[in-house]
Amino acid sequence: MELFLLCLKIFFARIADVSLGTIKTVYSVRGKTLKSGILAFIEIFIWFLVAREALNTDYDSIWIVIAYAGGYTAGNIIGTYIASKFVNTLMSVEVTTTKASLKNINLIRDEGFGVSVVNTSSSYNDTDHNILFITLNSRNLDHLKDVIYKIDPNAFMVVNESKIVQNGFVK
Repeated sequence: MELFLLCLKIFFARIADVSLGTIKTVYSVRGKTLKSGILAFIEIFIWFLVAREALNTDYDSIWIVIAYAGGYTAGNIIGTYIASKFVNTLMSVEVTTTKASLKNINLIRDEGFGVSVVNTSSSYNDTDHNILFITLNSRNLDHLKDVIYKIDPNAFMVVNESKIVQNGFVK
């Protein structure tokens, strides 16, 4: 029973420290050094305690290794999920469409998105297109995609993460 409890403790501690490490990395890449530093301290504090306990136990069991590796794996999955849902990111979206009428542009704006429109033409098939430039918070991306694809199911969309945005309107 003690071995089982030790494995559970290791497993869940690894989930905690690896999840924090994943979120820390996202903050670090985005230049949020204070948040990243705080999470790094907590991550390594937990890691040290669990690694010390896993290595200094009297038990010689493969289950300890499995719990350690399983917690690491689960921590990566959970940390990535948490980061994608709760760490806000600025996104730049470019939409190429043939259906950028004033009515459709206003539909997008009525949903709260700022839109800039550039007229273009294609030498490939000799048609006129519009490119819509929209900057938004990542949590609103699925909503924007729904709006765009209702207007034009064949719209070509490119989404990029933006590091710095100045002026303009961001939903």
